[in-house]
Amino acid sequence: MFAAERRQLILEMVRANGAVSLRELARVVQTSEVTVRRDVRALEAEGLLDRRHGGAVLPGGFTRESGFPQKSHLSTAEKTAIADLAASLVGEGEAIVVGAGTTTQELARRLARVPGLTVVTNSLLVAQALAHANRVEVVMTGGTLRGSNYALVGSGAEQSLQGLRVSRAFLSGSGLTAERGLSTSNMLSASVDRALVQAAAEVVVLADHTKLGADTMFQTVPTELITRLVTDEPPLHDERAAAELQALADQGVEVTVAGPDAETGEAPPGDRRPRRDMPLPGQRRTTTGRAGGLGPQLRSASSLSDQTSSSGDRARVADLRRR
Repeated sequence: MFAAERRQLILEMVRANGAVSLRELARVVQTSEVTVRRDVRALEAEGLLDRRHGGAVLPGGFTRESGFPQKSHLSTAEKTAIADLAASLVGEGEAIVVGAGTTTQELARRLARVPGLTVVTNSLLVAQALAHANRVEVVMTGGTLRGSNYALVGSGAEQSLQGLRVSRAFLSGSGLTAERGLSTSNMLSASVDRALVQAAAEVVVLADHTKLGADTMFQTVPTELITRLVTDEPPLHDERAAAELQALADQGVEVTVAGPDAETGEAPPGDRRPRRDMPLPGQRRTTTGRAGGLGPQLRSASSLSDQTSSSGDRARVADLRRR
């Protein structure tokens, strides 16, 4: 395929979806991400699209939000891996809140198997995924339906969350940076998400690697309130994403990464397993009282599982901890 043909196809994909990851563009045009990145730069120079970390969006994408049909086709494998790991954090009999989004919808499908669970949500998609789970109680907020993402927003939704207290909130958004935390492109959605955060003792953010380093209009959760980030493995050349993960860890966020098999470094077809240790850029701080003396670092889920006590503590997944 000639460069002009590639770029025309890239432009058509972005126009159709609003936002597309470099990984997906490379798959469709059957070339490397390096070549796609070069094509995206050329299209940006012509004012035909805007580059975003790990992908491309329509011009003015800082304030634009893609609808559910477009988002549902983006980074599907990554969202599946993130949902699998996030579900392992939820135990029997817990009460949690789950925000709106395609990644949280994937999470909800897996939560249907957790007995005694209570899920409070403003998302019709999350509620639908749990509708036939006999052992899960679903509590819907009030509010006004926002059709683009099938979420309830507005004062009714926020008021229904007052006085609520649960163990965890699971949220997604349009962008995540160490400087501002989680953000979204819609003011009403951001306001409800902030109310969900206020109801939870811990906040877990679900964001694939294309969201890392992206900054959108309305802040949802400042970094200091994020307990854990569950994300997928960034491409090897994506130094910015790795640096963002390190910066988040430096501010105390536990980072859980889904990716290839820890033994072989490759993901078997149809199987997404916790990834091997990933080196991060920058100087790590020394940690006392720990073998190796390393500060924030990524560890495999299997190695942490081996350390789980027999008293019923759930196995912890790979994390980066700030000491």
